[in-house]
Amino acid sequence: MADVSPFTPAVAGSADLAAVHAIAPQRVVRGPGALRKALPRLRALTSSPVLLGRSPAVAPHRRALAQQLQLADAQQLLLHHDCCDRDLLRLETTIRQLEADGVIALGGGKVLDAGKLLAHRCGLPCVTIPASAATCAGWTALANVYSEAGAFIHDVSLDRCPELLIFDHQLIATAPTHTMASGIADAMAKWYEASLSSGHSQDALVRQAVEQARLLRDQLLLECEDALDHPGGAAWRRVVESCALTAGLIGGLGGARCRTAAAHAVHNGLTQLAPCRHWLHGEKVAVGILVQLRLEEAVGNQPLAAVARDQLLQVYGKLGLPTSLAELGLRKLDAARLEVVCRFTCRQGSDLHRLPFAVTPAQLEEALRFYAEPRPIPRQAPQPVQPRG
Repeated sequence: MADVSPFTPAVAGSADLAAVHAIAPQRVVRGPGALRKALPRLRALTSSPVLLGRSPAVAPHRRALAQQLQLADAQQLLLHHDCCDRDLLRLETTIRQLEADGVIALGGGKVLDAGKLLAHRCGLPCVTIPASAATCAGWTALANVYSEAGAFIHDVSLDRCPELLIFDHQLIATAPTHTMASGIADAMAKWYEASLSSGHSQDALVRQAVEQARLLRDQLLLECEDALDHPGGAAWRRVVESCALTAGLIGGLGGARCRTAAAHAVHNGLTQLAPCRHWLHGEKVAVGILVQLRLEEAVGNQPLAAVARDQLLQVYGKLGLPTSLAELGLRKLDAARLEVVCRFTCRQGSDLHRLPFAVTPAQLEEALRFYAEPRPIPRQAPQPVQPRG
């Protein structure tokens, strides 16, 4: 028998190298009244935290939590912009001056990302409390950094997921309906992107994550209407947890190979244009999925991508999601604007390059122009398809 030790260095060029996964938060408390139920865990985790937020709409919930935790006004910190370096540096200095021992982030995806980044930089435990089901940011060991104006710059991989995620259905129910529609699009993108970016990986966790992404997409296609029509009902509960929790788990299991491809790359490119920035993350991703399917059809020679597109157009119509650049505020689609989006989307290191085929700026421009205006919604939704092997 060969003398092989687990401490033997890996052979150069070996196919399977050791991987490190940040799969999930240490604890997840979910359901109606989850915030109240989680308070003992929260207090055990941090005795002198800062509470981070931004949106005035969520301010009453922040004040109620601050009162329950007996936090001084100085410990309630507000972002002035999206998750951007200038804000992060200011808040990091404040956290250190306060000698806080934890970061609690209550709000939307950018607030949660900022909370995770601040906790990472300060070496503190992190608690995320999503105020909507618009993204899975409360779960993941990843944060997106934007400019002060709201243009995407880069993402940051973190050492760990939050120590505690509190997903309170009563809090989520206060969010506007379109935030759930946005979350549905962002969660469905897991399948459309991971099934391509994972390639033909034989890694067990990657394959399981891709399969879970397919099941997630199918569930959302089947239940999204019921969820929207019956807030607080059984389908609604399953859908909001799928968007905010299951989608994050898929990214944790599969890692970078199951995270993003062209749909999110297009989102990142669109944020470079001011008219697109006020739209929710998932609303831009929704158009990004359509653009990716056009690239699959026109560049990747995948005819079934057109069938998937017709299916999504039907679903988007029911959810009120945008289906074109015009609906995202780009009614004047001139060459200069397209060049900005294409240059950023095709830059070196972009998620676009996780596609199994190369895409040129000219090909991306064609795909974007294909969705310049709303396309006719098919009269009858086709049956669910799987346009990948």
